[in-house]
Amino acid sequence: MSLDVVTLEVTRNQLARIAEDMGIVLRNTSFSPNIKERLDCSAAVFTPLGEMLAQAEHIPVHLGSMPASVRAVLDTFGENPEPDAQFAVNDPYRGGTHLNDLTIVRPVHIGSTLIGWVGNRAHHADVGGEAPGSMPAHAVRVDQEGIVVSPMVAVRRGEWVDAFLVPFLDATRTPAEREGDLSAQLGANEAGAYRLRQLVESVGPDAYLRLSEELLSYGERRMRAAISDLPNVTASFVDTMEWKGMALEIAVSVTVDGSDLTADFSHTTDQIAGNINAVRAVTASCLSYAVRVATDPTIPATGGAHRPLHLVTRQGSLVDAQAPAAVAAGNVETSQRIADCLLGALAQLAPERVPAASQGTMNNVLIGNDRFAYYETVAGGQGGRPIRAGQSGIQTGMTNTKNTPITSIPMHYPFHISRYRLRSGSGGEGLHAGGDGIEREITFGERATLSLMGERRMSSPWGLHGGSPGSVGEDWLIRNNGVRTQLDAKCTVTVEPGDRLLVLTPGGGGWGTP
Repeated sequence: MSLDVVTLEVTRNQLARIAEDMGIVLRNTSFSPNIKERLDCSAAVFTPLGEMLAQAEHIPVHLGSMPASVRAVLDTFGENPEPDAQFAVNDPYRGGTHLNDLTIVRPVHIGSTLIGWVGNRAHHADVGGEAPGSMPAHAVRVDQEGIVVSPMVAVRRGEWVDAFLVPFLDATRTPAEREGDLSAQLGANEAGAYRLRQLVESVGPDAYLRLSEELLSYGERRMRAAISDLPNVTASFVDTMEWKGMALEIAVSVTVDGSDLTADFSHTTDQIAGNINAVRAVTASCLSYAVRVATDPTIPATGGAHRPLHLVTRQGSLVDAQAPAAVAAGNVETSQRIADCLLGALAQLAPERVPAASQGTMNNVLIGNDRFAYYETVAGGQGGRPIRAGQSGIQTGMTNTKNTPITSIPMHYPFHISRYRLRSGSGGEGLHAGGDGIEREITFGERATLSLMGERRMSSPWGLHGGSPGSVGEDWLIRNNGVRTQLDAKCTVTVEPGDRLLVLTPGGGGWGTP
């Protein structure tokens, strides 16, 4: 099927709009501030065989790994799933990434013909486990982090399946909020399925399936053309993860061969008895994101654009963890370092396109007890860019969320924000300076468990081409008697009324000689 450029662009944007609308439904009908206000969710449309056809511009670490969730459902239930069912999965070793991110996917049929899938992923603020928020710093096994949902039917003919819903709600500390967010996920998929059927019926199922393949081929051609503009060489880069005072290496070699690009992580450190292990789907997300940054971000983010990208990992390493390793921080923190490594290598191939390192962490803050669960990722500095300074106080890399507004927090949680401002001078100097991080202080109103998952507390976000590194982050617990303690980047502690947590996030590195 040969399409003119106008038809191609109109159809591509129609599909992307379906994903955007799914995200709007999900955010507007969810119960938790984490989804409603922080927008910690993503949506996409897939082909019948699970290739991504369109996505909304939501969260990179979600979107790049969601095809693995659809593929896991197909592998479990076959390529002729029951119509109108919805399937759930969060198992990191069977299509998921970490347990908080629950993916729900829905097959879409016209008559008896499967014409595609719609799906969304949302971060649930608590899914059980040994600490509120489901990211205990001491976890070494995934089951310590919460309930594991292997691919299963969640809804059949519009009704919840008890085998999914009952254990999921029993596991969490906040069942009413979870059930509200789950219903929002189901509604988002129903909206997407309705819109996709409308589109397919307007052109006919056979023509639509041919059109889908043409869109995938277009994405592949665009990516191959962009890779072909890079030099045919190998570039390597090493960066570190921080764990109990140690620096654990993530190493990558990026090789361009014509219109193909291979990223080889074989020499990365082994997985550890901790929660910074990342599954392969996370690493694949990072590869897709980094190559788009270094080539052309306007390339359609489809499965076709992934075809020229080849990922080599070593099973049992930090970037390809094997069960039953804990993985909560692998999705939110190790993903940022994997992206940094890839961008560091790609900067040698496309020096005028790649920025200096951004903050390189999501600065995860989790607070809760038996009656509430709060989750936040605190923004930081963006790396200086080849044409302008980095932005201050913004989420970067593999995440793309907002903050929870300080006026909203006391309405939902027993604490308040007592300080919130930019961290002046934390960005690295350069021809284009790095952006500044953030100072965010929380004052607690009742006894709770606090967990932190952060990075770049030992190693600074690096500068490029003569730019200076950004400042490292810091986390301080100020007890109600005035005693100040600097916390480890990854820890779980108890806080009391009147205690304060001060998070100072890293700045971005500078780009170019000052």
